[in-house]
Amino acid sequence: MKKYNIAIIPGDGIGKEVVPAALNVLHTVAEVHGGIQFETKEFPWSCDYYLEHGKMMDDDGLEILRNYHAIFLGAVGNPAIVPDHVSLWGLLIKIRREFEQSINIRPAKLFSGLPSPLANPKDFDLMVVRENSEGEYSEAGGRIHKGEDEVAIQNAVFTKKGTERAMRYAFDLAKTRKGHVTSATKSNGIVHSMPFWDEVFNEVKNDYPDIKTSVNHIDALAAFFISKPQTFDVIVASNLFGDILTDIGGAIMGSIGIAPAGNINTNGKYPSMFEPVHGSAPDIYGKGIANPIGQIWTAKMMLDHFGEVEMGERLLQVVEEVTAAGIKTPDIGGNATTVEVAEEICKRLKQ
Repeated sequence: MKKYNIAIIPGDGIGKEVVPAALNVLHTVAEVHGGIQFETKEFPWSCDYYLEHGKMMDDDGLEILRNYHAIFLGAVGNPAIVPDHVSLWGLLIKIRREFEQSINIRPAKLFSGLPSPLANPKDFDLMVVRENSEGEYSEAGGRIHKGEDEVAIQNAVFTKKGTERAMRYAFDLAKTRKGHVTSATKSNGIVHSMPFWDEVFNEVKNDYPDIKTSVNHIDALAAFFISKPQTFDVIVASNLFGDILTDIGGAIMGSIGIAPAGNINTNGKYPSMFEPVHGSAPDIYGKGIANPIGQIWTAKMMLDHFGEVEMGERLLQVVEEVTAAGIKTPDIGGNATTVEVAEEICKRLKQ
């Protein structure tokens, strides 16, 4: 039997509610399909932990985490008690950067039982591959002077290694999907980094003659995500552009509460980390109504990462059966609790 050791970080807010629900589903799908087992260990790192210890995680936290096959994260952040830049850079971004999780992947699809806000949604099913380690979110820059002469400089850093790595990941992913990659650019306005991005894309695509390609400027691409999302397969984008596109992806699905994400380490040195997109939602924490689908879909992505693709596909199929049957949390038009949604998914998996 294959065993996967998973580090569990529920984190803040509704992460503490949706993570246990998703783990119940994950253990159920493993039990039903057989052949695999998940061994989990939970870590209390969060804003509450920061208030008690003055840090978001243990000093040797990364050494502890590196021994796991994957990290399953709920949510990070509670700005009422810890500033966001402290909580994010002390835990989430710290793990992403130091574990070289250089790729972020986020799917969006027309989800059964979830009305899209689009007037006439087609059957879209796309995946955004976002460069996750540099680009516009580089730490390079600074501020000088005071008063009316104050200057802020933020440098976008694009390396050929990082850019090419994201693009090759996108092309390899397209081989398993519909065979098309779209590059998000803005070379008509950003005169150094984006022409560089385009040049690397043109080099990489030559190694994938069977994959069709297209290039769109980010402003037009954002509009196309709304007007014709069904025309896309895999989209590769820089850190900032990918961040924006994936939130649009969540919006056209009908709820960011169901959107999952994977932070992928591609060199095998460190574990990858899987998290939903919805954040900690402190306003509804403790009410039992948090939507667990984002966290459960995140578990599906983790299964895919482990090569358990059939198991992951079955899990997502059952999740869509449950939403189509109207068993949903209030944020997407239902009246079920977090636990009730997860329990119904487990019940149908066992059937």
